[in-house]
Amino acid sequence: MSYAVIQTGGKQYKVKSGEILKIEKLPDSKLDTKIEFKEILAYGDDKIIEVGSPIVTGAKVEADLIKNGKNRTVLIFKKRRRQNSRRKNGHRQEYSMIRIKKIFSKDGKVLSEAEKIAAPNKKPVVAKEKKK
Repeated sequence: MSYAVIQTGGKQYKVKSGEILKIEKLPDSKLDTKIEFKEILAYGDDKIIEVGSPIVTGAKVEADLIKNGKNRTVLIFKKRRRQNSRRKNGHRQEYSMIRIKKIFSKDGKVLSEAEKIAAPNKKPVVAKEKKK
């Protein structure tokens, strides 16, 4: 199973094709668009690994954007005792949910590709007859 280590949003992620990730929100991103990550720190499989210094030039990872959203609220409560001083804030971090499609090596060869997900079939609507 091939994997890659990508860097995005100041963090590093070990990804495999077909995997769904929640990452920092990508700027100017619309739903169902293709995203390319070019900052690949390493890639490989069980037998070999290619490590960059600091990145592997030419390697890339393709992904599809599933959705943009916000995490649950994190409460920040500050209190100074005996001062009658309190402050309560909330924060919701924005994220992008992506699905990894393909991992490319530095010479452009596809290392691994995700299986295609079939769209759910809509069942035909059958009219029910009323009993008399």
